[in-house]
Amino acid sequence: MQPREYIGSATVPGGEKLTLYRRGGDFMIVLDRNELMSSRMSGSEEALAHMTCERLHGRKSPHFLIGGYGMGFTLRAALAALDGSAQITVAELVPEIIAWARGPMIELAAGCLDDPRVRLIEDDVANVIAAASSRYDAILLDVDNGPDGLVRQANDRLYSPQGLAAAIAALRPGGVLAIWSAAPDAAFARRLSQTGLVVDEVRVRARSNGKGPQHIIWFAQKAAR
Repeated sequence: MQPREYIGSATVPGGEKLTLYRRGGDFMIVLDRNELMSSRMSGSEEALAHMTCERLHGRKSPHFLIGGYGMGFTLRAALAALDGSAQITVAELVPEIIAWARGPMIELAAGCLDDPRVRLIEDDVANVIAAASSRYDAILLDVDNGPDGLVRQANDRLYSPQGLAAAIAALRPGGVLAIWSAAPDAAFARRLSQTGLVVDEVRVRARSNGKGPQHIIWFAQKAAR
């Protein structure tokens, strides 16, 4: 097997160190011995965008908030599914993640950050949500490893009752809160169901070919007026 090549590292504000490696044409972002992201596994992140778009089918000029960028799989899938009237705000806390997308992973990024529909904010997505009121048609969260975080303890606030309430307040009527997780989380699923939103838990494969480990996506839809 071809050895991994070290590309760079980044310390998450208030959290752990991430390391970017390359093996041949593949990239991986690693925390200690945990592979958080890999360019070989994009299926569930793409499904996060596709399934959200399906739930908002027919909505005109939708505004999506994506947190965080990761390797851009969710952003690129959303751009491919949405027309020119859409807006997508991307919140990414770690500056190096964006630098890697514009540097060693520029081919993988495929120009998505320069799409005129995209606005990039280098900030904690929790802060972006807290500053909004009925602004977004969809909020897509792929932060840390899901509700059971590994990278940064402060990410827990996103998935707390207060964090969920803030996200709901930031959605427009009929909007969708979509949350990605590497594994099931029964306690969080109960917490989400207690918000009063209609919740759907979906299992999806990690790879776009339908193989690999199963990941979880929760969709919670706000009532339409």
